[in-house]
Amino acid sequence: MSTVLILLPLVLTILFSLVTVPILVWMERRIAALIQDRLGPNRCHINGIRLGGIIQSVADMMKLVFKEEFLPSHIKNKFYYMVAPSIAFMSAFLTFMVIPYADNITIGEQTFHMQALPTDLGVLWFLAFAGLGVYGIILGGWASHNKYAILGSMRATAQVIGYEVAMGLSLVSMLITYGTISLNEMVSYQSQTFFILPAWGIVLQPLAAIIFIVTAFAETNRAPFDAAEGESEIVAGYHTEYGAMKFGLFFVAEYIAMAASGALIVTMFLGGYQLPYLNTNDLINNFELVLWLIIAFAAVTSLLFLRWMKKHNIFVMSGLNEMKVYTTIIIAFTIFAIMVMSYYALGLGHASEVGVMLLQFAIFTVKLFFLHFLFIWIRWTLPRFRYDQTQKLGWNILLPLSLANIFITAIVVVGVNYGS
Repeated sequence: MSTVLILLPLVLTILFSLVTVPILVWMERRIAALIQDRLGPNRCHINGIRLGGIIQSVADMMKLVFKEEFLPSHIKNKFYYMVAPSIAFMSAFLTFMVIPYADNITIGEQTFHMQALPTDLGVLWFLAFAGLGVYGIILGGWASHNKYAILGSMRATAQVIGYEVAMGLSLVSMLITYGTISLNEMVSYQSQTFFILPAWGIVLQPLAAIIFIVTAFAETNRAPFDAAEGESEIVAGYHTEYGAMKFGLFFVAEYIAMAASGALIVTMFLGGYQLPYLNTNDLINNFELVLWLIIAFAAVTSLLFLRWMKKHNIFVMSGLNEMKVYTTIIIAFTIFAIMVMSYYALGLGHASEVGVMLLQFAIFTVKLFFLHFLFIWIRWTLPRFRYDQTQKLGWNILLPLSLANIFITAIVVVGVNYGS
């Protein structure tokens, strides 16, 4: 059991970063299709099983893995050209290591941290590796010896410098508010209430939340801040000369960076793994009631989803009957889950910290995928900013606002502490 709890945060880090990339690509396509009032990927299948279009994302990933590697003949600095995608990929992946997925769990006399890297320097770790990722882009553009790639890497560098300053300053105001740099302690702080509202970071510091979310888009080169790879201007930017899995690493790094930024936003501004008005002790003390509510929610949600799927899954493919397979799996999984939860809710088992930990994993996952939806929604809603507009927003608007927010926050915190 101890070994499982020690390795669990590392496994979750891999799941939330690497394994979710095909799901994020699928979400990107489906949400884009929804916004543009058209059908998304729905034809690629394995013996009639399409998984709502996820098979298309898996096929694309397999294509990149097995595609023939090539090295342009004009490349002089082959080592830097080859290592650049790995730097971008590893920097994005390592930012996930300090995210707390659930509260610390104590079994016997041993305490287990639900972080892959249990350190109190979580915010500093994130900023360090988020900034390091731009080195992969710089090296990729410079080593490509291509004018469009160099222009893309220069744009990305200027963008990261401009927006990382505002991002760091927005986090300073949060550190003053929370009084700690530990991400887990920040989540614990947000289990309190602020008047009648949950004391989430977005409630306590709405301006800092807006600044951080905007800068997170710019740091990850997500639209509307994707001028570094503007196809209509510079072909594909810094990865113009890359193909096969080298391009795949840049591609995956962008989605991992988006997921890591979303995870930090959830942790610092949306209460992390906590439910509003309920801290970890409340969940443990009322775990039987919580389980009954989850059972009712699972049953109703499964019925509604089956009804929705029957209405919208109208295409008939050769091979297995897709609807029957999905219906059987969902009903079987729902019955199994209800039986397991009923086992605890009826008092036949012991509601423990492990059950609350699993619930907090689910809470964190739901919030994270809501952020993913927000990232994708904004991409397919707003047009790309021009390079000069991007710089003006970062230096002339966000930077002064973040400085003013620090000044106001410091005055309020000092005044509250002095008054108490």
